[in-house]
Amino acid sequence: LPAGLSQWFPALEVLDVSGTGLAEMGAELLSLPCLHTLLAKNNRLGGPGSLPKGLGQAPLARSLRVLNLSGNRFAEVPPAVLRLRGLRSLSLGGNRLHGIPPDIQELQSLEFLYLGGNFITAIPPELAKLPSLRYLVLCDNKIQSIPPQLAQLHSLRSLSLHNNLLTYLPREILNLVHLEELSLRGNPLVVRFVRDLTYNPPSLQELAGRTVKTRNVPYAPSDLPESLVRYLSLASNCPNPKCGGVYFDSCVRQIKFVDFCGKYRLPLMHYLCSPECSSPFSSASQSSTSQSESDSEDEASVAAHRMQKVLLG
Repeated sequence: LPAGLSQWFPALEVLDVSGTGLAEMGAELLSLPCLHTLLAKNNRLGGPGSLPKGLGQAPLARSLRVLNLSGNRFAEVPPAVLRLRGLRSLSLGGNRLHGIPPDIQELQSLEFLYLGGNFITAIPPELAKLPSLRYLVLCDNKIQSIPPQLAQLHSLRSLSLHNNLLTYLPREILNLVHLEELSLRGNPLVVRFVRDLTYNPPSLQELAGRTVKTRNVPYAPSDLPESLVRYLSLASNCPNPKCGGVYFDSCVRQIKFVDFCGKYRLPLMHYLCSPECSSPFSSASQSSTSQSESDSEDEASVAAHRMQKVLLG
């Protein structure tokens, strides 16, 4: 940074030095008492001396609200950054971070935290001690699990976890009652889920068999080869009461959560004859909907209203 910066611009509030090839920022930065936004993206920061000594004690530590150091070479979150107690937005995406320090909890005013595009493998429980955090971006890392403590982030509105190594989510994540956006695409849990629910189009034999069954085409065992008679006997009725169709090998798998003894929510797998056949149905009765299913649908509508966007693919 140029010498005398504070003398030239003593009331400077926003400083953008992004894409300038900076390898370090000097002590001139410390003498800008009004600076609230510092953008230093896409530089060469990250080595020893990249940030000025005394950053955590300077007036800047109280005035700075937005700090963007994305696209640099930091291998760890700089300790001086963790002393910027007035920060509301911190971006360190696209660096070389391998972890999140527990001292992240010191940034009590933080509302936006962007750590995407690093090599982070774990999330410390201390991250859940940020009471004001509204947006948390941890996409494109190597995270394998989510600590249940994350459910304590009661202010969280958006959680981006896509392109990680997650195989499950803790049940406690349902306690994030204000969450409006959850991004999970590109994780093993989603890849397997989507793959398992993939619908394979029926064969010509199945299409013919469905027609025979749904239109009650008469036939006798002597009319058809034994293998076809046996095949037709394997037809399964679609559980959708508004459908009345059948399926043999090709079906749509659908997970439905139902009440069990009015206490537990059990995921049950249902099989539909086509992707379009997704109307409400009951496996217990084809003419009426059970009370537990009704409750399930009411709960689902509430959840859908709260969770405005869930990105799976």
